[in-house]
Amino acid sequence: MEAAFIIVALVLLFAFLGLGAYVTTKVVKAAARGVDRTITQARRTVEDTTLKARSFGQVGVAGALATLRLDLRNSMRATQQALYQGVQTDASLKESIGLFERLSAHGHELDDELKRLEAEPDRQRIAAVLPDLRERTAQITQASDSLRWAARDRARRFAEDDLSYLSAQIDVESGALRDWSRAPADDVPHSTPTWNTPEPAALSEPTPPPQYPWQKTRRPEATT
Repeated sequence: MEAAFIIVALVLLFAFLGLGAYVTTKVVKAAARGVDRTITQARRTVEDTTLKARSFGQVGVAGALATLRLDLRNSMRATQQALYQGVQTDASLKESIGLFERLSAHGHELDDELKRLEAEPDRQRIAAVLPDLRERTAQITQASDSLRWAARDRARRFAEDDLSYLSAQIDVESGALRDWSRAPADDVPHSTPTWNTPEPAALSEPTPPPQYPWQKTRRPEATT
């Protein structure tokens, strides 16, 4: 009997140890992902700041490449944010996200090419391909902007429709409240006398009315 208890205790011990190791591994991986995201965001911020400085502070090929990269990255990032936030309330944007991911692959390819050209010493060769780079950048950013504004227009239209429906309901309710010809239920006379019968005591205290952020707080009555 004692041997059985020992075996069960050992099994539970190893189970707890395994569970602890699993939880520790998950926590470490989650922390590592958080650190990676922080590093990626910091690197992206530094790179965007550098591109802004180059686009304003440099002329010629270097400034043109920095401007193209900055325009491309800003457009793609804004569209990504709009779509991934919008899909949380509008599932129909999943198809748009699929199209954006395909467009994003072309955007990353172009951004990598522009980044490599920044270190190219042959400025004349870069100047020769610059019109093609501008055309490709414009094509990608225009497609990205189209997706973003379509998603925003859709969200705004839904909000306007919901507001219009809500306003119509409020108008109907306001008209009903202003119908003075309808007597409140408490004012309707009873068909039979009450004979002053005492009402039964309430089983619980009355529930206080809900308070809203825009409702003024009632001032306490003065006491003497």
